[in-house]
Amino acid sequence: MSDQVLPQGAGYGVVVGIGLFFSAFMVGLTAIQARYTGVSPKDSEEFTSASRSVKPGLIASGIVSAWTWAATLLQSSAVAYRYGISGPWWYAAGATVQVLLFAQLAAKLKLNAPYAHTWLEIVAVRWGTAAHLIFMFFGLATNLIVSSMLVLGGSATVTDLSGMSTIAACFLIPLGVAIYVVVGGMRSTLLCDYTHTTVLFAIILTFVFTVYATSGYIGSISKMHFLLSEVSTVAPVAGNAGGSYLTLRSKNGLIFGVINLIGNFATVFQDQAYWQRAIASRPATTVKAYLIGGLAWFAIPFTMATTLGLSAVALSAVPASSSLAQEPTSSGFVPLLPTLSDAQISAGLPAPVAAATLLGKSGATAMLILLFLAVTSATSAELIAVSSIWTYDIYLRYINPNATEQQILQMSHIGVAAFALVMGIAGVIFYYIGISMGWLYTFMGVILGSAVVPIALCITWRKASKVGCLSGAVVGFIVGVVAWLATTAGLNNNLINVTTSGGNYEMLAGNLGSIAIGGIIATIVSLIWPEDYDFAATRAINSPASHHQAPAVGEGEVYAEKKVPDSSISSVVNEAPKLDNELDSVGLNKAFKFAAWSSVALTLIFMILIPLPLFGASTVYSVTGFTVWVVVGIVWAFCSAFAVVLYPLWESRAALALISRGIIKDIFAKGSGKYVPPEATADTRAAA
Repeated sequence: MSDQVLPQGAGYGVVVGIGLFFSAFMVGLTAIQARYTGVSPKDSEEFTSASRSVKPGLIASGIVSAWTWAATLLQSSAVAYRYGISGPWWYAAGATVQVLLFAQLAAKLKLNAPYAHTWLEIVAVRWGTAAHLIFMFFGLATNLIVSSMLVLGGSATVTDLSGMSTIAACFLIPLGVAIYVVVGGMRSTLLCDYTHTTVLFAIILTFVFTVYATSGYIGSISKMHFLLSEVSTVAPVAGNAGGSYLTLRSKNGLIFGVINLIGNFATVFQDQAYWQRAIASRPATTVKAYLIGGLAWFAIPFTMATTLGLSAVALSAVPASSSLAQEPTSSGFVPLLPTLSDAQISAGLPAPVAAATLLGKSGATAMLILLFLAVTSATSAELIAVSSIWTYDIYLRYINPNATEQQILQMSHIGVAAFALVMGIAGVIFYYIGISMGWLYTFMGVILGSAVVPIALCITWRKASKVGCLSGAVVGFIVGVVAWLATTAGLNNNLINVTTSGGNYEMLAGNLGSIAIGGIIATIVSLIWPEDYDFAATRAINSPASHHQAPAVGEGEVYAEKKVPDSSISSVVNEAPKLDNELDSVGLNKAFKFAAWSSVALTLIFMILIPLPLFGASTVYSVTGFTVWVVVGIVWAFCSAFAVVLYPLWESRAALALISRGIIKDIFAKGSGKYVPPEATADTRAAA
């Protein structure tokens, strides 16, 4: 957009103002928790893993929040703008199945390493230092690429809508998040994520009803269908059935779907943020949390893109009013929204410009807030994830295995602050060399995909071979990069640059080469030369029985975690015996089997049974068919909102009642509402 809808101050106001608001909110939330529930992030276990006691609704909300990137809102709408209704489906389905399938890894984590802090600790104990360092490269590369996409997408939209400096946005976005993550730790971050998710659904549903019910430009599903049909006639989509935006028969949409599927396996299976939520969850409900979270998240990109992504297309068929028109074309038609360039689409601008066109300043402001909340919630997940890797896999393992509790907590804080700075620097570097969010999104699987299968096998399969999985990850990485560059050169007369290397076929070759070779080598070598690993050593990682053993960091070993005195452990940590009872191997094996068949069944439905028959039929939807498509998305969005907004409130009703009683007591008798641990109450009675 050449002219910003909002003043520059609005951009700084949202980025700095809302960032400081959530920092203050987090300080207050942490103080309330400490006073009325006994939970405090001053304990390193509570700071990094919320004492492994979080209920499924809040974990599901946190998953939705962590998985809602800038790309979720912007790239999904961009592929809708490019390919029509197939884009939202392939984006949503291709990035939902990974979270659903991750439920299996979450169940195996609780079974095979219930007290681990990171997935890399499991690699270190099973296969030693070399494997630990190799897979750490893939883990940190995942965090860096995801974080860069967040910063790039967020800063591009803030700049486009308000004219705020892109460089300033790159640094200010992660800075504000770092403040409240340092203050609150994992549990408070999840609560803040819950707030973000609530506002997220409220704004998305506002856009939905504006576009399909009240807008003077569109205002109904039938009008949207008419406008999309008009655009399809004037500017047909290459590779789509009849050139229409209203069909799932989209060759390029299908290619994007495959790229999306492969790339997002890497950014879930290798991202500590998702392992962190599995670690923080109660053992008995981990699988439930991931299945709810995955299904709830589907509605966000699908509904968002079907609303604003398609609106950006439809508005190019609406004539501008005389007051908005500049110079009429030879045909006398001036579209309300001119066709966007490839660079604008890749930057993720279809959704923001559609929101601003439909609702003016209020739409631009809502989009700015929506994007900022999405970026900051996902950023908080990345910050605490990298902080955990820095603290437990680098500092404690290689630098200071005898660290005290205070040193561990201090390193966690330093990790958050340092990575916030790294995020800003990476965003600026990618911005200056011309790498956009859309380019990074399709590229991530090229260099990350090779480690997906090896990591999954390490955590879940006793026969997984160290040599096979390591060679698969390394060779797959090389093959993926070579396939990407070779295809780029072959299809573009040996010209390799940012533009030529970002094509669909170029990225598809790299993504497929990386994940396929990595998986094939790891699996075949493991079948030929299998290990027979019993996971006894990984189950002992940081286990309560080993808390007071001397730390060991030799090959295939892991340090023993330091613990604070019992008197300083929060009330949630005092639930340890109850949580240990949930680590029953029979129950966890049943959970794994349930996760396996349900996630695989849902994957088949999302990726094969629904889209492929519709692709093969080459149907161009009528008004009735398109109405069903849109209504299903709206209903799904409402169900998702109930699952991750209302359900967490219901399951936390006891804690909310405890806090309410404490506040009321303090109001009427100052000091009487403070939480007293059950042990302290029992000691007082005994003394009396």
